[in-house]
Amino acid sequence: TVEIDRRQMEQVFLNLFVNAWHAMPGGGDLIIKTENALLDETFPDLHGNAPGPFAKISITDTGTGMDEVTLKKIFDPFFSTREMGRGTGLGLAVVYGIIKNHDGLITIDSKVGQGSTFTVYLPASDKAPHHEPTRDQRIIQGSETILLVDDEQMIINVAGAMLEQLGYRVLTAISGHQALETMAHAGKDIDLVILDLIMPAMDGGKVFDRVREIRPKVPVIISSGYAIDEEVEAIMSRGCNGFIQKPYDMSVLSRKIREILDGTKESPLA
Repeated sequence: TVEIDRRQMEQVFLNLFVNAWHAMPGGGDLIIKTENALLDETFPDLHGNAPGPFAKISITDTGTGMDEVTLKKIFDPFFSTREMGRGTGLGLAVVYGIIKNHDGLITIDSKVGQGSTFTVYLPASDKAPHHEPTRDQRIIQGSETILLVDDEQMIINVAGAMLEQLGYRVLTAISGHQALETMAHAGKDIDLVILDLIMPAMDGGKVFDRVREIRPKVPVIISSGYAIDEEVEAIMSRGCNGFIQKPYDMSVLSRKIREILDGTKESPLA
């Protein structure tokens, strides 16, 4: 048993799975192993964490692997081995931050041509497991036009498909600058913007302020892999209409969109 934020841990494993997928462009095996581990002071990667019992989760791929130079930078924000236009690599920095915030550890073992293994260690808890009440799984559809802004192509693809399945017309932008270009050309047709918070060059806060200049009353939902923090609160205080955490749950996303759209119906001249 471990004490975790379920949504944040979903983000950790989704990012690790996507990283493995990118490392295996021709296909391969993704192996997930869980076990209990007892770490003491001799464990080389303890890094000041308290020794004791941990839950150990290993994610192994049979992909391209990484060299020593890449391994030293793999958790740095915006470091990426992908070609331009396929995302920033921020996902692994998010993984590292979430695991550290849970007083956990993450290690990586990789060799070029021999795949990679990410191993997550989470402190064990002696508390009884908490059984959450059944979540509202209703899915509410719509037909409006939504601008989806995110610098990760995978999120654009998956979230865009979700929105289309919900009945919406979807416009996408892979950067803040592209989002503003879309707003300038098609702003009057856009009913809602879903805007990623952390992006290179122009982050979500700057994009939000520019969107408000172009279209003052268009509803905006800010999104992030992190829970609400000071940066999100600052944008919300400037008039942002809502927040949703990644990875997106389709039922939660559908209800959040309807909550914002139905609560902020604007005049045709807005």
